[in-house]
Amino acid sequence: MSAILHALSLTGSMTWEITWALILGFALSAVVQAVVHRSTVVDLLGDDRPRTLATASALGAASSSCSYAAVALARSLFLKGANFTAAMAFEVASTNLVVELGVLLALLMGWQFTAAEFVGGPVMIVVLAVLFRLFLRDALLVRARRQAERGLAGSMEGHAAMDMSVRRGGSFARRLCSAEGYTATAHVFVMEWAAILKDLVIGLLIAGAVAAWVPDSFWRAFFFEGHPLAAKLWGPLIGPVVAIASFVCSIGNVPLAVVLWKGGISFGGVVAFIFADLLILPILNIYRKYYGARTALFLLGTFYAAVVVAGYVVEFAFGALGIIPRQADARIPMSGVSWDYTTWLNIVFLLLAAALVHRFLRTGGRSMLRMMGGAPPAGRPPHPVPGGRPAGTDEGRSGK
Repeated sequence: MSAILHALSLTGSMTWEITWALILGFALSAVVQAVVHRSTVVDLLGDDRPRTLATASALGAASSSCSYAAVALARSLFLKGANFTAAMAFEVASTNLVVELGVLLALLMGWQFTAAEFVGGPVMIVVLAVLFRLFLRDALLVRARRQAERGLAGSMEGHAAMDMSVRRGGSFARRLCSAEGYTATAHVFVMEWAAILKDLVIGLLIAGAVAAWVPDSFWRAFFFEGHPLAAKLWGPLIGPVVAIASFVCSIGNVPLAVVLWKGGISFGGVVAFIFADLLILPILNIYRKYYGARTALFLLGTFYAAVVVAGYVVEFAFGALGIIPRQADARIPMSGVSWDYTTWLNIVFLLLAAALVHRFLRTGGRSMLRMMGGAPPAGRPPHPVPGGRPAGTDEGRSGK
């Protein structure tokens, strides 16, 4: 019983430490998503040229999602005419190039990991584009499209179909500061939280259990601590494998990344572990449903290779610059609640979250929550409240 209580205590301490950062990250993300119309995205992603992939990455970063919703949205974009490579770049960016991930990494692990996120993410997308150009055959793409058109349910299709952005025109500030802007921001904020909450809780529980129950000596041996070159080569290879086996995606894998970093995994291994959130076993099964078994295996191989390369790039680039933080400085929050800056920040941002949740509930939010899982009900809009509409409807398409 004492071991369980110790694990739960560590989980609670980590939760308290990161609460304000998560609220800040999702609030900033919600502000951006409130003024970015998903219905205009498809028109910008029609090919796999470098400029298009850069646009896909930028739009993905602005449309941050949980991993399941990102995968569902990528299929939706693909079916509406987006290039498959561009859709995958959008998917990667929407989980690995987002502000909330960067804020959380900076808080728990240091600014170097945030920098590694924004260096390694584009590297991963470039590697994917090259691998797709070299190995993705038209026959496989045709099979993937036919399978996608069957419309098999995966997870979070309802959430992925919601376009909660502001409809009115005007400047960024005018749209954001309007009543509709407030509503749209509240809707995006709460729905993003609802999408990632399960993974976040599971990730915190796993991290607490691993930190409490797995001795550091195991991790030091597993990650070849004491053998610098072997550790650097092994980390990016094994990090994604640990991620696949952990079943935790989205931001939920960051607490476990802290534990692995403290345990001795290399810098590039941590980055590879975080970037492998789109390769966990449940998502691989969704790829199989969406695109067929062959395409799922293709995505597994190419995504894994891209993650490994990104891990090596940040490992050796940051090492050459001398900016990799010391593992000895890593810490797992375990102090609990005390009157320090964390408590004051949590109070301020919890009040902000309460205001957004109140707005969400007063403007049709409950119906949105019922629609977020699985496919939207046939014949009904997935977002029937002010400030949003189903992505891809005629009403939402630019110029149509």
